[in-house]
Amino acid sequence: MNQKELQHLYWRAGFGTHPKQQKTNTNDRKRVVDTLFKNSKAITSISLDLSYLEGISAIDLKNNPKLTKELSDKGKKKILDYNYAWIHRLINPKELLRERMTLFWTNHFVCRNKNILFVQQYNNTLRTNALGDFRTFVKAISKEPAMLHYLNAKQNRKHKPNENFARELMELFTLGEGQYSENDIKECARAFTGYNHDFKGNFRLRRKQHDYEQKTFFGITGNFDGDAIIDIILESKQCALFISDKIYRYFVNPQPNKKHIESMSDVFFKDYNIENLMRFVFMSDWFYDEENMGSKIKSPIEFLVGIANTVPVKFEREKDFLKIQKLLGQTLLDPPNVAGWKGNKAWIDANTIMVRLKLPSLLLNNAMISLKEDGDFNDNFKKKFFKRNKGKLPFKTLPDWDKFLTNFKSVKTENLQDVIIQGNINKGTLAYLETLNKKSKQDYCIQLMSLPEYQMC
Repeated sequence: MNQKELQHLYWRAGFGTHPKQQKTNTNDRKRVVDTLFKNSKAITSISLDLSYLEGISAIDLKNNPKLTKELSDKGKKKILDYNYAWIHRLINPKELLRERMTLFWTNHFVCRNKNILFVQQYNNTLRTNALGDFRTFVKAISKEPAMLHYLNAKQNRKHKPNENFARELMELFTLGEGQYSENDIKECARAFTGYNHDFKGNFRLRRKQHDYEQKTFFGITGNFDGDAIIDIILESKQCALFISDKIYRYFVNPQPNKKHIESMSDVFFKDYNIENLMRFVFMSDWFYDEENMGSKIKSPIEFLVGIANTVPVKFEREKDFLKIQKLLGQTLLDPPNVAGWKGNKAWIDANTIMVRLKLPSLLLNNAMISLKEDGDFNDNFKKKFFKRNKGKLPFKTLPDWDKFLTNFKSVKTENLQDVIIQGNINKGTLAYLETLNKKSKQDYCIQLMSLPEYQMC
């Protein structure tokens, strides 16, 4: 593998890379890909201290409105804490590909909940199954308390079926729009009647609310429960095709290639093993085609985490993480609707592009983009700037430029664009880069991150 191919892989399987990481056997694609999967075998959950919930029952909440309000307020804060913890994990992943896949699945099995216990459980269910068996994954999602709430499955009862989950199961999670009939939705909903959970989030089937009668789904008749319905859905290759298409658009190119997607679905349909599918993608020659490099607009999370991956940066105020997510239009744990974020071109509008172009300088150089001969990292300049602007900066950060210089030591400043920017740089931008002073590697890095081309990966 050459440098460009390695960078492409790590922008899709992770959030970028740097030259120091690239020194490992870069010529052997199989070894690089094998290492990527090997390093993501383990599952490290993100778990907060929720001990304050111990010993509390549903009856306690029913009889004590004050306690209910207190726990609700604590829960809201804990969900913000979980957001911060997740961002920290993405910036410092223990299992890189698993975390990348978790982020992907969170916009596939879209869910939102206000109960921190259920939020944490759901997020870790995504993480646990991110590279596993898709059949097991879908069945686990169907029993998650957060999803049971979000798609009104708790209201799905024998004598009054609720069709919300049944419809989204097929339209958004497995088959895609137009691949089922209205009657299939009704029969599917009947199979999931009685799905519920206890106070702690453990799945429970309310037998009196479950419809045990015969159902006819996709032309097959039987006494189906939810798991049986999922098995029938996965018998259709359309499911493998639908998931392969979504993975291709996210990990390869927003513009689908029918031939490549069909080859992916052939692999996936054999056993619905997510790891095998992703390994096939990352080992395919077409994944590294020039047309796929720099073809994606970074999501706000990819953009933010990618900056921190290049220049390690600490936020003095964690709430600034949330501010940036809101400004850019993607707040983790708070999707806009059941279809999730549209992605790619939808990430950019007149407001967000201005924020994106300014953000690197805000985070890494106190809102300055240097055009000075000596650069903004001249000590006298910095001292005067901080004195003049004390207390007026929107974000308080501590960028680790020493770590950046160590990681990019092998790259000459004038060649920095080759590792910072993915894909092609247009002629106008190249001409602009020629005019910039390159005495400071830090300054040049910020200038590169402030280009429109940096929005791509």
